[in-house]
Amino acid sequence: MEQVLLVRHAESEFSVRGLTNGDPEIEVALTERGREQARLLGEHLAATEIDVCALSQFQRAQETADLALQGRDVPRLVLPELNDIRFGEFEGRLLADYRAWARAHGPEDEVAGGENRAESVVRYVAGFRALLKRPERTILVVAHSLPIRYVLNAAAGGLPKPAMEQVPYAEPFQLSAAELTEALERLQTWSLAPAWSS
Repeated sequence: MEQVLLVRHAESEFSVRGLTNGDPEIEVALTERGREQARLLGEHLAATEIDVCALSQFQRAQETADLALQGRDVPRLVLPELNDIRFGEFEGRLLADYRAWARAHGPEDEVAGGENRAESVVRYVAGFRALLKRPERTILVVAHSLPIRYVLNAAAGGLPKPAMEQVPYAEPFQLSAAELTEALERLQTWSLAPAWSS
């Protein structure tokens, strides 16, 4: 891989209502506005050669990729490592409630039935490292706000925080293989002794 384009899925029926969905078995489609965002993403990427599209198992990510790449013969690679964080008892509840819990707990504290933030970082690092080993030159990643924000912040020298800034819908962020490698090394180091940055 030489470069990666990181894209959060377009607006979904849950995200527009501020609800969580960390279980890929629960089908959550895009809104009409989200479908238009995905089509506009496709127009934006029309002149960009994309060799493979890596995406999570979630319907909203797959629907975004399908609309953005409509009419193009781009292979798909489903990577469960890039799935959204598992919200456990907060599944289907207000994201604001989960974020309030997150601000009050450490990175290794677990939600009942869910996944802690330190574990999610390790999982995301593994997923992105798998992409770095791919032979394709340009990889489009359609995933979720959290893994993308972790990587973008790390690429800029930042570390995970209790509540991360949301990534805009259906907007591509480009990183070189070297930039992604550096970001993953920073996240991997953090995961060995996870603590929130100020």
